[in-house]
Parts: sequence; structure tokens; C-alpha cells
Amino acid sequence: MFQTNRNIVLLFTTRTLRLFGYGFLSIVLALYLSESGFTDVLMGVMFSLTLVGDAGISLFLTTTADRFGRKKTLIIGALLMMVAGVVFVLTSNPLLLILAAIVGVISPSGNEIGPFLPVEQAMLSQLVPQEQRTGVFAWYNLAGSLATAAGALIGGFLTTQLQRNGFNPLNSYRIILCGYALIGGLLTLVFTGLTGECEAVPSSLAASTPNRYGLHKSRGVVTKLSLLFSLDAFAGGFVLQSFMAYWFHVRFSADEAMLGSIFFAANLLAGFSALLAVPLAKKIGLIRTMVFTHLPSNILLILVPFMPNFPLAITMLLLRFSISQMDVPTRQAYTMAVVDPDERSAAAGITGIARSVGASLAPTVAGALLSVSMGSPFIIAGGLKIVYDLILYRDFKASRVADEV
Repeated sequence: MFQTNRNIVLLFTTRTLRLFGYGFLSIVLALYLSESGFTDVLMGVMFSLTLVGDAGISLFLTTTADRFGRKKTLIIGALLMMVAGVVFVLTSNPLLLILAAIVGVISPSGNEIGPFLPVEQAMLSQLVPQEQRTGVFAWYNLAGSLATAAGALIGGFLTTQLQRNGFNPLNSYRIILCGYALIGGLLTLVFTGLTGECEAVPSSLAASTPNRYGLHKSRGVVTKLSLLFSLDAFAGGFVLQSFMAYWFHVRFSADEAMLGSIFFAANLLAGFSALLAVPLAKKIGLIRTMVFTHLPSNILLILVPFMPNFPLAITMLLLRFSISQMDVPTRQAYTMAVVDPDERSAAAGITGIARSVGASLAPTVAGALLSVSMGSPFIIAGGLKIVYDLILYRDFKASRVADEV
């Protein structure tokens, strides 16, 4: 029991550290690239390649994690995060930055990237009873959202203070990148504390069934979910947090401190919305909670660029974030419920990779659109997400586990 509690505490700690780092960097990442000579289009290409690289590395790491070792997989991911941060600090060369972003772990969205989330989900699913899974995932997501919010606030404030004290913008952004690299190193140390209780327990079915990418009997449902999650992520790739920060900077001249405050509030609201998903899912089921909360959030996203002034645009954005994450713990719990225990790392990894692949295709287009029509990425993202919601509801509303929490 002590080891179980200790492992859960460590997993919440690593989630918090990692998401703080992602939020810390996300406010200045696009600004750093712009200051380094990246055009809007090249920035979009880089973000796309970053997510493509993440998908490839994550596919290899997560689909072998249950056999290679979940703990070792997480340590490798943390090292890749640290290496990426170090390279970004040392050079502004576009080719080297793109290479580091592809091979390493850099989050342009402020959200999860790399092999961490799938493997940690599998560990948590193994460490807690099924009836507590949605609740644990909700608190897990809240921890991440609060950390992202704090990272965005502190990153934006620190950048502004550095510039007021004589640092030029490029060097102030490099200070943030130093912090990101240090967080990757700290994560590596914390992951070493996980015990063998987190590792996968092989099933007899896995031994007797052909195993492809870590899956056996759940291939069909995982494939269908992966395609849908890829569509949702493709839509989300148009409104990465770095892009939104850049959009508010260009459209309303918001400085780094203001941007940090905006996304502090946004991620705070998103985190607490995840908790509200738990009682709602108990009443109406996992799938209905995912769809009925996601639809209105997408309508609010579409409204952001139509707002005539800064306060109204921020209001729409914050209203959107206040309900936008209620589908996340329910989606994670649903995915874990429809697969066998020894498929969980692979299932979470494959669905997560599908999201990375989907998201990787959008930033190149979004970067080009920013040069033509600043508001179009919001409209396209919201519209595609609505299509995802409707298909998900149609195909999975009658699922056996749709109402299980």
C-alpha cells in the first residue's frame, strides 16, 4: 500500500513538473522563433515537424514500453526533453532548432507531448481500482492544468521582467529555455523513484494471440478511436497555445506578461472543468460527457476572432476553456476501459500518437493562414471539432462501457 501511494504521488509530481515546463515555454516559443528569424510559414512547418517527430518516437517508445519497461521509457523521454531544451539555448540556427524539435521533446501547444502521458495513464490504471479511474484521471489532469497555468504565468512575467532589466527579447527567451532544460533533468531524477509495481503484468491472452504494436483483441476499437482522436487533434493543431499567444500579441499587442496571465486563467479554468466531468459522467455516461461538453466549447472557440475588442475576445476564450477539458479524463478513462490491462500503454500510446499525427498536419496550414486571415484558424478548428463530436456520439453512444465510470 505504501508503494502504491508513493508511485501515485511520484506520477502526479512528474505530471506537474512536466506541464509546468510546457506552460513555461509555450508563451515565448513562437516569439523566440520569430525573433530568431522564422517566418509565420516556417514556424508552422517547424511545429508540424515537431509533432511528426514526437509521433514517431512516441510510437516506438509507448508500443514497447510494457515489454521494455515503463520506467525506463519515461526516463528516456525526460532525457529527450532536456536535450531539446539545451539545443534551443545554444543556437538560433533554424535547421538545428528543427532537428532538435523533431528528435527531442518540445511542446508548442503547452499540452502533453512525448511518451509520458500514455505510459503514466497505464501505470495509474494499474494502481487504482476501476471505479476510481475517472476521478483519478480528473485530478491528474487538474494537476497538469494548474501546472501549465502557473508555468505560463511565471514564464510570461519573468520574460517581461528580464526585458525591463536590460535583456534583449532573444536572450530573455533563452533564460526560459534554460529553465525548460533543467525541468527535463529534474524529471529524469524523479522517474528513477518509481517501483516495479508500475510495470505491466503480462496476460495469458497476449501470449497466445498475435501481438501487433502491443495490442491483441482490442485492435479494432483502438483503430477507430485513433482515427477520431486524430481528427480532433488535427483541429486542435490550428490553435496551439503558442499560436494563440502569438495571435493575441499581433492582433491586440498583448505583451508577454499579459499573455502569461491570460493562459494562466485559461488553464486554471480548464483544470477545474476536468473535475466537473466526474459527477457528470456518473449521471450521463462517459461518451455523453465527452460530446455534450465539447460541442459548446467549440462554438465559443469559433467566436473568438469575431470579437471586436480585446476584453470580449478574452471572455470568449476563457469561457471556452472553462468547459473545454471536461472530455479529457472521460476520454482517457474510456480508452483504458475498452482494452485489456497489458494493452493499456500501447492503447494510450497509439491513440496519443494518432493525436500527434493529426495535430502535426495542421500547424503548417495554420502558419500560412495567419499571414492571410488571422481569425481563420479558430474557425477551422472549431468546425472540425464539431464534426468529431458528432461522429464520436453516433459511433460510440451505445458502447458497453459508455456509461461506466
